[in-house]
Amino acid sequence: MSNQVIVIEETFNAPVEKVWQALTDKDKMKQWYFNLDDFKAERGFKFSFPGQGHKGEQYIHLCEVTIAQPMEKLQYSWQYKGYEGYSTVTFELFDEGDKTRLKLTHEGLDSFPKHPDFAADSFRGGWTHLMTISLKDYLAKSN
Repeated sequence: MSNQVIVIEETFNAPVEKVWQALTDKDKMKQWYFNLDDFKAERGFKFSFPGQGHKGEQYIHLCEVTIAQPMEKLQYSWQYKGYEGYSTVTFELFDEGDKTRLKLTHEGLDSFPKHPDFAADSFRGGWTHLMTISLKDYLAKSN
């Protein structure tokens, strides 16, 4: 397959500043995303975190911030320790008054090994859950 891309858009009943904080503050991220030891929305900042596959396999995600434009755009690389492949995850924020439209784009999925845990459908399911349930619930509760 040629370059597989996942794009998910969701509109949240929260101002752009609040959504940006949810995407970039490690303590807020822990409540809806992954448990990160540290995170800084600064180009070149590297972070990693464990994750689990469908059958309980453990994966270490290796990431590096490549774009950090406050209130507008956050991008980081997304790789797995011990596996080939390089992808990027981009969050774009669109200020719509008291709401925020968030566009997530995950590109480069076809660079990963052919494995169910690295399949586009697996990523689509994970990102859809994080965006439409986890982040939406977090933002609704923290109003």
